[in-house]
Amino acid sequence: MMALAAMSCGNNENTATVEEKAEKVREEQVLRQEIEREVDCTSILEGYETMNVSPSLTGIIEKRYKDVGDRVSQGEMLVRMDQTQYKQAKLAFANLTTEMKRMDALLAGGNVTQQSYDATKLQYDQAKETLEFTETNTFFKATFPGVVSARNYENGELYSGAQPILTVVQLNMLKTIINIPEAYFPKIKQGMKLDIISDIYPDQKFPATIETIYPTIDASTHTFQCKVKIPNGSMKLRPGMYIHTTVNVGKEKVLVVPYQSVLKLTGSNERYLFLDNNGRAQRVTVEMGQRYNKYVEVTAEEVAEGKLVITQGQARLTDGAKLQILTGNYEEEAAARSAGLAEDTVPSVVDTTVVAPVVTDTTKKK
Repeated sequence: MMALAAMSCGNNENTATVEEKAEKVREEQVLRQEIEREVDCTSILEGYETMNVSPSLTGIIEKRYKDVGDRVSQGEMLVRMDQTQYKQAKLAFANLTTEMKRMDALLAGGNVTQQSYDATKLQYDQAKETLEFTETNTFFKATFPGVVSARNYENGELYSGAQPILTVVQLNMLKTIINIPEAYFPKIKQGMKLDIISDIYPDQKFPATIETIYPTIDASTHTFQCKVKIPNGSMKLRPGMYIHTTVNVGKEKVLVVPYQSVLKLTGSNERYLFLDNNGRAQRVTVEMGQRYNKYVEVTAEEVAEGKLVITQGQARLTDGAKLQILTGNYEEEAAARSAGLAEDTVPSVVDTTVVAPVVTDTTKKK
């Protein structure tokens, strides 16, 4: 009998030692809030217009009028190529112009056949086109005000066509191309206003406008492009600068949870949180969206409005762990602890267990 009693006591002790421990946590409800949906975009600035001085004909660079950094006005001469071909074309055209006047007079008097007249007229038209072509490829003028950003040849060198002689970019007006997810294609409109921000001027915003919306979607990235026009009268921005902007695509209702409730898996970009599933921790992988003050947008099939998400103590949890929910205001208790008014660093727990009080007997023994 004594042996059986001892074995019974031993079993009770083992049962007590394997009793499951409940993790102390705090929780809040998942909320559905209406937010201003914004899409963050990054890009590189470009000159609104770019002119490459690249003749269609090879030849000697007779004169280069501008160098890197020089500002140019619209119509100002940039480069003059060797004029030999141009002078020959000009002379041929002058001769045919005289011949054409003579043929006009002969035709009016009926002294030349229509066939001869047409042949001369063809030669005249060809000479005119040749002159215009050689003139265009001999004298290069700026088509817009800007600045010379590159020079690849010196005076007297033979232009081979490998690189442009000069490159001129427009600075008082810039552009950039941004990529926006396809889901927002119906919400983006031509003329929408944006603010461009550069890390060089973090406290300054540069107004911009969506000028062109590209009509197709990139199948590989599922995004579409928009051309953004940026006035740059201050000349602070420059082509090649890295910029970022935010596109407001309207209001939308989303699920949000406290930001601190979302954890990151070490060594990966996976984000997850724990839900209270009838007193047990349920690990759920989520996708994070935008952050709004203390809340962050999350997306997952298991997350729904009104469900309880663990906001404190979740770092110690595993999937299926037993939960013990703490009550009280964490901020107030933290302030009390720092002021020395609270002894325990763990907030109080509502405990319904009846404990027999300890009574001090003050009766003197005789």
